[in-house]
Amino acid sequence: MSKTLLYGATKIDEKNSAYAPVQSLAAFQWKNRVFILFADKDNARAARQENQLLSERAALDERDIVVLKVSAGKVRALFGAADGLDGEAIRHDLEGPEAGEFAAFLLGKDGTVKLKVSEPITNGELFAIIDSMPMRAAETLKPDK
Repeated sequence: MSKTLLYGATKIDEKNSAYAPVQSLAAFQWKNRVFILFADKDNARAARQENQLLSERAALDERDIVVLKVSAGKVRALFGAADGLDGEAIRHDLEGPEAGEFAAFLLGKDGTVKLKVSEPITNGELFAIIDSMPMRAAETLKPDK
């Protein structure tokens, strides 16, 4: 499995796409973490990832996660609200896979890519990555969370 963890990377250059906020998803910045699935041709891996994620809706909600699926240039919100998004713009901004290939990305609340995987990731792995982020640690200290 190919997994690229970008969490903790120092913001070196705003023009470097790995460290700059994703413009096509700017509406989520500072409000939500965004998990984006790019569906594969037969949709098997994307469906497996989708089913796994949606089995723990309370955990997604607790971590302010919006889950989006990009397929055939269209974007569908699987968890959370999202309107008017352009799948091809998202694919371009994230340097996502070719149409018909699976990939998943996690964007932090700062709008930068924190994780990129080419195979489905378990909820345990995903939540551990999120829970290790400084912003998430600060959120868990708040009495209203």
